Amino acid sequence: MLSVVLPALLVGVVSALILLGVSLLAEQLQHVLWKTLPDALGIGGFSSLWMIVMLTATGVAVGITVHLVPGHAGPDPATTGLVGAPLAPGVVPGLLLATALALAGGVSLGPENPITEANIALAFWLGRRLAPGSPAELWVGLAAAGTIGALFGTPVAAALILSEVLASQPGPGALWDRLFGPLAAGTAGALTMVLAAHPSFDLSLPDYTHVHWGDLLSALVISSAAALLGMAGVLAVPWAHRAFKALRYPVLATAVGGLVLGLLGALGGHLTLFKGLDEVKELAASPDGWSAGEFAVMAVVKTAALVVAATCGFRGGRIFPAVFAGAALGLAAHALVDAVPPALAVSCAVLGMLLATSRQGWLSLFTAAVLVSDMTVLPVLCVATLPAWLLVTGRPQMQLREDGKAVR
Repeated sequence: MLSVVLPALLVGVVSALILLGVSLLAEQLQHVLWKTLPDALGIGGFSSLWMIVMLTATGVAVGITVHLVPGHAGPDPATTGLVGAPLAPGVVPGLLLATALALAGGVSLGPENPITEANIALAFWLGRRLAPGSPAELWVGLAAAGTIGALFGTPVAAALILSEVLASQPGPGALWDRLFGPLAAGTAGALTMVLAAHPSFDLSLPDYTHVHWGDLLSALVISSAAALLGMAGVLAVPWAHRAFKALRYPVLATAVGGLVLGLLGALGGHLTLFKGLDEVKELAASPDGWSAGEFAVMAVVKTAALVVAATCGFRGGRIFPAVFAGAALGLAAHALVDAVPPALAVSCAVLGMLLATSRQGWLSLFTAAVLVSDMTVLPVLCVATLPAWLLVTGRPQMQLREDGKAVR
């Protein structure tokens, strides 16, 4: 295990720097596209017309990029998960460019899947050249952990996700022995990101101070409702994927997908655009600022946007958009029944939504708890997990096989 420490630290730091570089590039381009350019044209940056035009143009730009770059920016993103087999290193520049364009253009996807794919490809390529006899699983695990640690600002998230993967795979040593290297990589990635960017997932909702018997019923209902909304999106994925595939040309598919995303943005408002992490903080800053119906519309629109973006060819991940959809649904529950604490409602809804869209139990529980930064809610979340998991387990996942059928 000692020999793994130095490579793990190096992979973790580089993984975080790549994530940080792509994020900063996307933020700068986003400012130009959504602030500088519409101001110069005298158009509202978040007017319905600009949202439709910009998302359609983003679809065209991403489609052309995917068509022209080596390896076409990787496999069909609807068929990939968070951690997969290493790609050829020549695919990485095009994949990162397509990701940055989608993030800047307002597409409802996060950076997690393509950044993890890129980091795995680079770590595997370099690692196997420096240590030809090393197992492929080592570099995949280190790069995945480093990226996930950087994304969440803590190595705990990486350890929780990879523990589910490693628990199902045979191998020598105890689970924590096998997690030693990835945990070191996750720590390096998290510390690099924390020192450079100070990320925070805390939504600063009112503290959840006491558990009441009625809260248990609320938690069960909200998490189940969110899981059902997430499953509706999951079941729509194969149908949407077939519809976009019928267009035959990648550029046309992403252009039409961008147009649909623009129309959804015009319906749900500008907060339903982009990956959703900054937008969900704006929602949470004013839990009484919208009606229950408006929150519910945003939750449904964001779920629909996630389905469209994930199936038409855009490169991106599904975790952060699902968090926004869950948070909006939780705030709708709080607005509908004021007695339900907003921290409880949001965390339970995010939990149910992530269980449906990711099938990562530990990740879902961890993210839901981190958003409210209150351990008082954790026992209630554990209760809320049970009915939501019963609703989603054994059913199709938000990932397709190469033949277009859903993974189970």
